[in-house]
Amino acid sequence: MKQKDKQRESGIDRAIDILECLHQAGEPLSIAEISQRLDAPRSTIYKFVKRFIKSDILEDYGPRGRIFFGRAIHFYAADYLRRNDLMRRARDEVDRLAQQLGETFEFCTLQGNKYAIVYAQTGARMFRIGSEVGVRLPIPWTASGRLLLAGLSRQEIVDLIPPEDFILPNGREIGVDELCRDVAAASAAGYTITSGLIDSLTQCLAAPIRDASGMTTATLCAVVTIDRPAGEVMALVQHLRASADRLSLAAVPSAAE
Repeated sequence: MKQKDKQRESGIDRAIDILECLHQAGEPLSIAEISQRLDAPRSTIYKFVKRFIKSDILEDYGPRGRIFFGRAIHFYAADYLRRNDLMRRARDEVDRLAQQLGETFEFCTLQGNKYAIVYAQTGARMFRIGSEVGVRLPIPWTASGRLLLAGLSRQEIVDLIPPEDFILPNGREIGVDELCRDVAAASAAGYTITSGLIDSLTQCLAAPIRDASGMTTATLCAVVTIDRPAGEVMALVQHLRASADRLSLAAVPSAAE
């Protein structure tokens, strides 16, 4: 690779690192803070931030010189939502389920080697469980992860998931073989239910959304209290599966297309 091409590739990587750093922080950061988190020279960060601000990709938040996402990001996201039919349909399905059933529902997928909440809607029950869009969690902590890993070999799962992500918040370690068994069981059943992985109060139900090749590319989830009767939980699973199947059909191009 030519030196100029290497520099260009390095610049793209640095730009992505800055945006990812802000996304992970979830709040405005100063150039010094970004520099420290990325272990990069302030002068380099300043150069990229200045260009991003000029393009409205980032904005300067207040007198302390803290930087966060700008209005251009909103317009890019709007373009994505207009173009991505599955995203539009999934948002509508999540909203409908939350309104109809009163529970918290989510549309989720993988982002890199983490599980990510793409869209969520809180139900109307008195005891409501909130979900935050954009949150990324270790894959083994989630019901959806056991569906999204379908089709991967044991070695591919080991290569994808960092070793520390197999340790739950309560300190228990999920073994690779245990996770692989869970993945196989979830794939065979067409849904999965996990209890107490992230905390001791909730359980998560998930159903797969598949693409034209049959691969699970996203999930629909419900988050409910751990004391819900088994009959109610399975009724929610059936709603999830029906909605996920509709979204899977929508994701498969018709012959005319």
